[in-house]
Amino acid sequence: MESEKKLRVFVRSPDLGLPSRALTLASDLTLRRLKVSFVPKSFLSQTLKLDSLYFSINGKLLIDSSSLAEAGIPGSSTLTLRLRLRGGGGDGGATGAESRDCYLNMYAIKKPDKVDPNETRLSKWTTCALSAEPLAPPCVIDRLGNLFNKEPLVEALLHKKLPKEFGHIRGLKDMIPIHLSPIPGAADSETKFQCPITGQEFNGKYGFLAIRGCGHVLSIKALKEVKSSACLVCHKEFLKADKIVVNGSAEEVAVLRERMEEERGRLRERKEKKVGTCLSGTKHANDEKCGILENGKKDGGRKRFKAVDMMPAHATEEVYASIFTSSKKSDFKETFTCRSLPLGRN
Repeated sequence: MESEKKLRVFVRSPDLGLPSRALTLASDLTLRRLKVSFVPKSFLSQTLKLDSLYFSINGKLLIDSSSLAEAGIPGSSTLTLRLRLRGGGGDGGATGAESRDCYLNMYAIKKPDKVDPNETRLSKWTTCALSAEPLAPPCVIDRLGNLFNKEPLVEALLHKKLPKEFGHIRGLKDMIPIHLSPIPGAADSETKFQCPITGQEFNGKYGFLAIRGCGHVLSIKALKEVKSSACLVCHKEFLKADKIVVNGSAEEVAVLRERMEEERGRLRERKEKKVGTCLSGTKHANDEKCGILENGKKDGGRKRFKAVDMMPAHATEEVYASIFTSSKKSDFKETFTCRSLPLGRN
């Protein structure tokens, strides 16, 4: 009889992590009873119920109320116990009574993407701060220590497309040309420059200074070991104010910004003082005011232009000056011939 027929079945459940078992079952055994016998009661809870599990064979869903024979399960076959996914179709997956705060809080604060700090540091020292292209001569540095390729920076200034963060760069005077020492045979590596004295790589792990007078870039270690007021490469003298920290910290950038504002303030005062000495509201103020002191006397220290100052090397001073001056009346002698001619006196 069919009820006495035995089937050799291999049962597994990868979703629940239960060990696979080889069972000999009667052909009239329902799949629900097989499910009860296969799943331990300790796995069942309020959220995981028996109805949330189902059997399948070769990807085909099997009904719990059918027997092994009715389901057409042959002998020596594999049954897989799967977990039924709920939700989306009014099947009890959501009752509407749950709080949505847990879902809204997931999107309340967007977590920033994790960025490798080493890559950020390396890109800051090996690429242009404006175009993000690899540093390649000619390179310049601004007064706050940012590195640039000169060509894209000049183009941005000409087309007035410089970002606000670089608004302190107003012209070529704010671009300081620098000389980066290349590492021999490092064309394919990420770090291409080094300190010409200590050999430390220009990658952000070591501090570097740019000397504004000559443009050489040296490591802080080199300037500490060899205490000198001259550049260690070209031996040109420089002041303490000529040192610019390359990609410095926030405190170092604040010091550089304060120094830059002081220099611009002094330059502005000199221009205003120079213009104020010779500037007036009337026309030709320079001719009227310049060289006149407050007491009304002329400033004798100011040298006036004379034609003889531009005299050729082999010319006679009196002859050359006579070209630009008229004859004096005292030197003119009236003769009888001059009186007799009608145009003589003219």
